[in-house]
Amino acid sequence: MTTTNPLRRTAIKLSDGRELIFFDEVGNGAGADRDVVDGRDLPELETASEIRHDVLLDDWVVVASHRQTRTHLPPSDECPLCPSTPERQTEIPADDYDVVVFENRFPSFAENVADVDPTAAGDLFTRRAGRGRCEVVCFTADHNTSFASLTPSRVRTVLEAWADRTEALSALPGVEQVFPFENRGQEIGVTLSHPHGQIYAYPFVPPVTRRMLDAARAHLAMTGRNLFDDVVDAEVAAGVRIIRRTEHWTAFVPAAARWPFEVHLYPNRRVPDLPALDDAQRDDFCGLYLEVLRRLDGLFGVQMPYIAAWDQAPVRSDRDLAALHLRLFSTRRAPEKLKYLAGSESGMGVFINDIPPEHAAELLRAVVL
Repeated sequence: MTTTNPLRRTAIKLSDGRELIFFDEVGNGAGADRDVVDGRDLPELETASEIRHDVLLDDWVVVASHRQTRTHLPPSDECPLCPSTPERQTEIPADDYDVVVFENRFPSFAENVADVDPTAAGDLFTRRAGRGRCEVVCFTADHNTSFASLTPSRVRTVLEAWADRTEALSALPGVEQVFPFENRGQEIGVTLSHPHGQIYAYPFVPPVTRRMLDAARAHLAMTGRNLFDDVVDAEVAAGVRIIRRTEHWTAFVPAAARWPFEVHLYPNRRVPDLPALDDAQRDDFCGLYLEVLRRLDGLFGVQMPYIAAWDQAPVRSDRDLAALHLRLFSTRRAPEKLKYLAGSESGMGVFINDIPPEHAAELLRAVVL
């Protein structure tokens, strides 16, 4: 059974030239007429972003000094992600909405950044323009809710928006990977409490993806099989870390979980990215993901801080090797204790987990919904 209404997609320009897209659920009457105009007089967006190559770790570091002035924990009556009112104009020039995506006003990457001299500081210190795109995804107009409280139909709308933006951003010149994600909770570092996520279109393949694909490539050469498929099959065979397996998805705590509570969600039929999911996979994801989020919140009776990170195939490489999956993890290890990335994790990249993954899975399964 389909969990979404037909969608109406409407793109407009904000007063400073940024793009905003409404994803309206036609069946509930929202957005019947999106003849809206941003009444603010915003200056043209100026983004001073560059990427610098760390030759010691073979990683790129983003330098985006303009983000120092981004909005930080405003009171709810000053939230820039709520609908606009006659008294106060926000980032969304409408009195209501279902799901909205717009270009970030304080982006780490942008399409119009100035070029930089790549070798101005010498051969070892390569620099490039931070050219890409960063978007904000608002899941609901309701400021006082969370993703876990959405309906399956709304989750499907969000999923459609993620897939739409993945396809569009993948087509931009120079974009190498598209990364939708959500940060929830001040403990994670969230600066706006309204339910929202972001999408980064990177001008390089990030290090986590490169390491995964290197491991998958080595596994394929050694066994002739896909590593991601074998991981899911092995978790299903073991059984002890499975949270739930549906017709189209499997949710489990990974055997080498880095975080106190960490759940991975894989489609049972491997696909490279969100646009490649079929309708059955999209429908099935909605209920399962809501269940996992509600189990997470039910562990200690408080809203858990978390990061939900979509791993997708790079735009131009290894698409047959990669596997779309979602990594969901929380920094909370006890009702009043957080997991901090201290010396070993931050200094050497070696994670130390206080909770055995099998026990974490047992606790999550035991939550009464």
